[in-house]
Amino acid sequence: MKILRRIVNSKHTLRIFRLIFKLLSLLPKKSNTIIFESFHGKQYSDNPRAIYEYIINNDLGYKVYWSVDRRYEHVFEGRGVLYLKRFSLKWFILMARAEYWVVNTRLPLWLPKPNHTKYVQTWHGTPLKRLAMDMEDVHMPNTNIEKYKRNFLKESSKWDYLLSPNQYSTNIFKRAFGFHGEVVETGYPRNDFLTNSNELNTINEIKSKCGVPNDKKVILYAPTWRDNQYYSVGRYKFKLELDLKQMEQELGDDYVIILRLHYLIAEQMDLSEYNQFIINLSNHEDIRELYLISDMLITDYSSVFFDYAILKRPIIFFTYDLEEYQDVLRGFYLDLEEDAPGPVVRTTEQVIQEIIELSHNPAKTDHYLSDFHHRFCYLEDGNASKRVIESVLNNEK
Repeated sequence: MKILRRIVNSKHTLRIFRLIFKLLSLLPKKSNTIIFESFHGKQYSDNPRAIYEYIINNDLGYKVYWSVDRRYEHVFEGRGVLYLKRFSLKWFILMARAEYWVVNTRLPLWLPKPNHTKYVQTWHGTPLKRLAMDMEDVHMPNTNIEKYKRNFLKESSKWDYLLSPNQYSTNIFKRAFGFHGEVVETGYPRNDFLTNSNELNTINEIKSKCGVPNDKKVILYAPTWRDNQYYSVGRYKFKLELDLKQMEQELGDDYVIILRLHYLIAEQMDLSEYNQFIINLSNHEDIRELYLISDMLITDYSSVFFDYAILKRPIIFFTYDLEEYQDVLRGFYLDLEEDAPGPVVRTTEQVIQEIIELSHNPAKTDHYLSDFHHRFCYLEDGNASKRVIESVLNNEK
């Protein structure tokens, strides 16, 4: 399999792929056909899923397909969705003839966009960490800052529309992505679920499906990846600095922790010693369900907190390496210690202290979230998917 992937990714093969795709793009456009892709074809999730489900649930008459990494076919099987294996002949033909692409990350660099195709880039988060043109250096494998920025500009030049969750993001996206097309400020479609499904029956159904008990409070721990800690391209290391044993001893009677690692983190963790105090749902298909069933979020520099803030529930920032991440690896658009919608702490002891404090003092959470919610979550009213359809797809007719 590794040998096959090396052959497929060789420069000679990619040149052939590009030529074939350009020739197929000369075929007539397939009107009202949309290809969706989430996280390089590995997930049925995020903004593309929300837009797709809005189209299906409202019977809008589009022909819709998912672009799927063949190693992740199992994620899509049995769902009743039409999907295409990435780089199969059918994928080449339909990608080349589709009227729309709806994607939340970058597509292969060699892939040219046909003139008749509208590329809707949904992106996948409100930015805390500096992006693309705003980055001063990169610490990722097999690239440097000049190459990284050049490739990003090549990708963003293909986008026709870019979704934005708020004015703050719009200003950053335009500059950081070097994007000169139309930014559509709609809120994030994926967050409609947090507003429209925030009720007890749905929460209990998700808990039952995930094996999460109803008689304990739920803490979601969702850390991000570190650019300079990796095994290979797209496979990042992660060491849990949170002392889970100490947390179990002090909180285990009343709480469970859901662990949700970033999709780029390659670690397979053995958590069997924690007696169901830790539930690893890193492979759960869509994090929005985990937001909904959690009473509290612990994160670090992941943009998950922008979405979770919609629920107006407590957030704790466990930032044991704040100076390195902020000053060396990435840099931030916000002053985390000043602007974070929750306490910023460095140790497990402080995390435990804040969990107890926030649980018994709702006014503290309200204090952290009131201005933040007004600034970043004002469009998250449950109608973002509808606005995307009206502003992008219907606007093209």
